Amino acid sequence: MNLMVFGAPGAGKGTQAKFLIEKYDIPQISTGDILRAAIADKTDMGMEAKNFMDAGKLVPDSTIIGIIKDRLAEDDCKKGFILDGFPRTLPQAEALKDLMANMNISLDKVISLNVPDELIVERITGRRTSKVTGKIYHMKFNPPTDEKEEDLIQRADDTEETVKQRLSAYHEQTAPLIDFYTNMGVIVELDGTKEVSEVTADMFASLAK
Repeated sequence: MNLMVFGAPGAGKGTQAKFLIEKYDIPQISTGDILRAAIADKTDMGMEAKNFMDAGKLVPDSTIIGIIKDRLAEDDCKKGFILDGFPRTLPQAEALKDLMANMNISLDKVISLNVPDELIVERITGRRTSKVTGKIYHMKFNPPTDEKEEDLIQRADDTEETVKQRLSAYHEQTAPLIDFYTNMGVIVELDGTKEVSEVTADMFASLAK
């Protein structure tokens, strides 16, 4: 099963990807992770990416695609994979489609988790991490019972202003991909506002069709 998990920051992609990994025994391919691994392994593409990063430049799509190509060719992807965090733009989606066609593989489903912006903001800005235990809480959905308030910190990128900026970038760059994958006939749209277990049940029911 070749899958992609899609949605705004805080939509629950990571949570649902874990269930997919467990059920199908396939790897999750996060562009950030494979980029770091390629650099650590000193692959040709990894070194190319490192040169751009060392120069303070964005890694170009062609290099990212090369790294993804290397990753998809590994043995653990033969049963399938879950793409996470790529593509983010239409040109990247088109390049990925061409790459997969050249490798004689295709996407089975693109799982899109739909959550309204106001709920995303509430989910992310309410997160707190304990300086003492490292546990993550939510002031509304999972409040701490035995932690002192002064021991809880909010990550810098969890502030309302930062979250709204990230959502704005998502809608501008990434949301148009929904039309792209709808036209390909592979999109599965899920209501991400439901309880985690309900979203998971809906997801597996859709994949079973």
